[in-house]
Amino acid sequence: MKNKIETWDPFREMTGLSNRLSSIFGNESGELLSANDLSEWRPAVDVAEDDKCYTITADLPEVSRQDAKVSVKDGVLTISGERKRELQQADVKFHRIERSYGTYQRSFHIPESVDPDAIKAVFKDGVLTITMPKSVPTKHDEHEIEVE
Repeated sequence: MKNKIETWDPFREMTGLSNRLSSIFGNESGELLSANDLSEWRPAVDVAEDDKCYTITADLPEVSRQDAKVSVKDGVLTISGERKRELQQADVKFHRIERSYGTYQRSFHIPESVDPDAIKAVFKDGVLTITMPKSVPTKHDEHEIEVE
């Protein structure tokens, strides 16, 4: 009787685990994530502050200026819009699509020190830059309040 030594392949075990999880959760395709699960796109942002303002910089590649919206409501600034997919050509067959498309939305609470009417947004080369100037805080003289 010969003993056969088999090399352990962790990826084969992962495939088996993936298939078992897929069947438990009712996904017969064998994929843990479907293409629809991966289609949500959120633009990357940087939020910065200096002495004069707060700045939000959002990367919006393949988004036109007309498809980028900025609004403020109840102290919340919202960036929203749509990243549109190019129309497919009839003679082109895709083997893999990893770029996500569709609507997007990011929301940020703005500090009370920002005047919503002073917020500016500039879109250039696929980058949206939102500048929120800090308003000068109102000084209140200290005074005593009579207790009745």
